[in-house]
Amino acid sequence: MTSHPSSPISFQRRTFLASAASVAAAVAAPALTHAAGPTVQAATLPDFGAAPEFTGIERWLNSEPLTLAQLRGRVVLVDFWTYACINCIRTLPQVNRWAELYTPQGLTVVGVHTPEFPFERTTSNVEVAMRRHGVKHPVAQDNRYGTWRAYSNQYWPAAYLIDAQGRIRYKHFGEGEYDRTEAVIRALLAARA
Repeated sequence: MTSHPSSPISFQRRTFLASAASVAAAVAAPALTHAAGPTVQAATLPDFGAAPEFTGIERWLNSEPLTLAQLRGRVVLVDFWTYACINCIRTLPQVNRWAELYTPQGLTVVGVHTPEFPFERTTSNVEVAMRRHGVKHPVAQDNRYGTWRAYSNQYWPAAYLIDAQGRIRYKHFGEGEYDRTEAVIRALLAARA
């Protein structure tokens, strides 16, 4: 049974998954810290197929409209989030840091703001939240869930890393695994050279 993202079942599922992800991250933290870093090689990452294009975007914030075709040759982090999600808010400092640190090296971070609740569809609310949390990278306002559905995404937050050839090479749902995600960013950037 599939539920609409704003249904009570979806909210309960998101709450449960976020809690489970936090517990798993806390338990695995020592191993992740040790495993992260230069040990990740782009050639060993799975290939999840061609990344879907941004679809059904109502408005772009902090950027002119972007396409993955335009971004070919760069590593792209697609970050699904919504501003009323506490788990998303907790990931934003890391996402912002990656955007600042790695954009000059060939990374493009694209936030895809897909609302869970009706009030999250209002552009001015999204803009206020972006200022409050220091979001300076491009954000696609996905009010009609076009890009969400194109990625078959089910979670907030969700991160997809796309290599320079436009292939999804890494997925992470929920909070945590920041060291691993950053190691994959570095590996995909190194593979561009």
